[in-house]
Amino acid sequence: MWTARAFLAALESLSSDDELRKYKRAFPLARRGRERFLGVAMASVSELARASTGMPLDEVEKLLESPWHEARAGAVGIMDLQARNRMTTPTHRRALFELYLRRHDRINSWDLVDRAAIHVVGGYLADRSRDPLYALARSPEPCERRTAIVATMYFLGSGDTHDLFAIARLLADDPDREVQKATGWALRAAGPPGLEHFLDQWAPRMDRVALRYAVEKLPKVTRERYLKAS
Repeated sequence: MWTARAFLAALESLSSDDELRKYKRAFPLARRGRERFLGVAMASVSELARASTGMPLDEVEKLLESPWHEARAGAVGIMDLQARNRMTTPTHRRALFELYLRRHDRINSWDLVDRAAIHVVGGYLADRSRDPLYALARSPEPCERRTAIVATMYFLGSGDTHDLFAIARLLADDPDREVQKATGWALRAAGPPGLEHFLDQWAPRMDRVALRYAVEKLPKVTRERYLKAS
């Protein structure tokens, strides 16, 4: 299963009308005909990705070029698994990072970003300049801005919240709902005391969606105080 063609053939064999209906309910772009689904359960896509972790990156890129959402989900799943593998060489990690950014036009949905941004992008930048994240945060493309904030969650493993809060400031009133959700999700993961220091200044300027996600796990009295400030 280490070629794009074999992966696509396996996907087609697993498609079902029931799953296709679920995707059309969950993804507005599918209902409007702007995103194409085969109708394969994401659990099955993940299983195929695990069976294909040795896929060369030129074949992974072919999957990214597919019009089918599940094929692109498989591609980012393979990239994520390769990035997580401790045996992956520094050269290959760089190649994964470069492929992600170069083909971000095909990583064009919130779920595709979330599947790989943390380890492929954040993991690669952990001991490097974070400048690429700030460029992404200023992109006109919502999925690129979502990558910027989601990738910072990798740094939380070492207690590093600097870039997470800095990029959250750039995205605090982002016009895209999916970027708002990711910003709030990342802030919630960062948690106190940094979260409260951030909200003391930024809660009044944050989009309501991002703020609700950010305060979700705070004590009720604190949560209500920030929500009233917006």
